[in-house]
Amino acid sequence: MTENATTRKATTQNAGTQHEPLGPPRAEPTARHTISVEVNGEAVTAEVESRLLLTDFLRHRLRLTGTHVGCEQGACGACTIQLDGQPVRSCLMLAAQVDGRSIRTIEGLAAPGEDLSPVQQAFADQHGLQCGFCTPGFVMSVTSLREQVEATGAAATEAEIQDCVDSSYCRCTGYVNIRKAARQALGVPVEVAGTSQSEADESEGAGA
Repeated sequence: MTENATTRKATTQNAGTQHEPLGPPRAEPTARHTISVEVNGEAVTAEVESRLLLTDFLRHRLRLTGTHVGCEQGACGACTIQLDGQPVRSCLMLAAQVDGRSIRTIEGLAAPGEDLSPVQQAFADQHGLQCGFCTPGFVMSVTSLREQVEATGAAATEAEIQDCVDSSYCRCTGYVNIRKAARQALGVPVEVAGTSQSEADESEGAGA
């Protein structure tokens, strides 16, 4: 067996997948685990070290680099993904913890050449991004809230929208357009009733 074959023992159940996971380095001394997880609709089986973070598994083993790494402390929100339909900070989880579960990353919302998801389109329409580093986290959080309100049939409340936007940090903007994008994606008026744009700008800026 060649060196390359040895270090890439991890395989996917779907032979046609574009994300065949890389295996751990041969010199890695820590204990290893075999996990089976659904990632963006594909069944993936991989060998992972006990200490491997989920962010590193997604980015370096599956090469799904849309999940960003910021603070690595669970504060900034850049690494937010969906786990079994719920938003989670992937930098706070180990890859071994997702065995038997379902993951969706930003890449799973719309494939290349497809229309953007409603949340992605809202961020484009409302210019809810600048450098883009924080955008995947915001999009995944808003996507989760959108799916939640669609399932219940109840409109998102102002408190839910604010909590969703507060879940991630943006160091480029004052959150004004991010909040507009979230409101468009959630099907509520983009402008807050009874609030002027200057007042909204001041409110958002104070919370940044």
